[in-house]
Amino acid sequence: MEERKDHFVERNGVRCAGVHLIIDLYEAEGLDDIDRIEEALRKCVAAAGATLLHIHLHHFEPNGGVSGVAVLAESHISIHSWPEANYAALDVFMCGEAKPEACIPVLREAFRPKRIVVGEHLRGQGV
Repeated sequence: MEERKDHFVERNGVRCAGVHLIIDLYEAEGLDDIDRIEEALRKCVAAAGATLLHIHLHHFEPNGGVSGVAVLAESHISIHSWPEANYAALDVFMCGEAKPEACIPVLREAFRPKRIVVGEHLRGQGV
């Protein structure tokens, strides 16, 4: 039988399509700086060993929030920021050899949150 290259991963003994991290940044800084956000996403991609396909960011006015996504060969990183609340919500979903958890120290350095909450969901279990 021919081996299929599906980029599924094994995490804690569970075979899954990929690891999806839900990351909340509280009391963070620089969340209205679109250049800082783009640089942080690019550093996350590099740290995770992922493959960047495209970045699209939108800067909202008047509060300066940013929403956007880094589309990856391994899936995506998305961000939605509320600078008026010093809060950002990120999704980091990656399959294959990429390491989504490597994004956490990058985000900590880029936005200096006082608190980070990370949830992990294994996508596609049992497929």
